[in-house]
Amino acid sequence: MEVLIDYLLQFGHLNKQQIDLIKRKAVIKETKKDEYYHEAGKIPREVIFLTDGIMRVSYYNNKGDDITKYFMEKNNFVADINNYNQNTPSTEYIQAITDCRYIAFSKTAMEELSMTIIGWDVIIAKITAKGLAEKVNKISPMMTEDATERYLQFLDKFPNLVNQIPLSYLASYLGITQSSLSRIRKNIRF
Repeated sequence: MEVLIDYLLQFGHLNKQQIDLIKRKAVIKETKKDEYYHEAGKIPREVIFLTDGIMRVSYYNNKGDDITKYFMEKNNFVADINNYNQNTPSTEYIQAITDCRYIAFSKTAMEELSMTIIGWDVIIAKITAKGLAEKVNKISPMMTEDATERYLQFLDKFPNLVNQIPLSYLASYLGITQSSLSRIRKNIRF
């Protein structure tokens, strides 16, 4: 729980009573490896802060291919923010790549925190802006680089993830086939 509080304090001030309220509204949950935390077609009902593990955000394209959009590491919020805010069904899946533990806040809890804690909405807005910027920074380079550059950049940005993610998911994220990824990995010598 302290990791979450430390994270929130990067974006604004919270006093002891506010921190205690946040802790009371939080629920600790788990999703086991390969299970889906959230599935397309369902309305997101909570926001989570990942404390352990790796999650994958994906969707199915019109050919039925499972496409990885990005990965989320621990110490990050995970939410389908558009569908959560609009109360509409999601088009994305969120899957645990490893066993995951997280702190969940229901929509009701988030609304109560918003009404009770002065500055809560500003803190959440800053976290959301940071998350959206990070998402753009993860996706934008994928459009201009070749497959080897994308893989090397992934290794540079996410050195802890590469050995924990199945090659099929990594290849999907990089926009290449698994056999192409294997060739790239074979040709790179460190």
